[in-house]
Amino acid sequence: MKINMILIWTLRLVAAIILLQTLFFKFSAAPESVALFTRIGMEPWGRIGTGVLELIASLLILYPRTTGWGSVLAMGLMAGALYFHLTALGLKWYGDYSLFLYALTVFICSGILAFLFRFQVLSAFGQKPDAG
Repeated sequence: MKINMILIWTLRLVAAIILLQTLFFKFSAAPESVALFTRIGMEPWGRIGTGVLELIASLLILYPRTTGWGSVLAMGLMAGALYFHLTALGLKWYGDYSLFLYALTVFICSGILAFLFRFQVLSAFGQKPDAG
């Protein structure tokens, strides 16, 4: 039981910290962030909008009663980020692969959390967990 809690909190913290640390660049209009969103044709609304959604996702992930919802939101956001890295941006941005790897890491952590907390999300739609 303790190992499970350590794993869950590790996944939560990794995903949330990555999401939160990128907010400074989005909200301060850092040149790299502006250039990225200009490249994909979503500057400034895409930069600010994804920043707000990433803030919401990270807070939801950290709060145990909403981890499932936050992880689903984070997966959707990171699916978009990965899509743009695989199409318009390339894997390498400003000389390294860090943004792509951060997006991939958050996507994987959130995917595991979404699976572990799937009943949290399904219960909102009237679904009951299977006994087996």
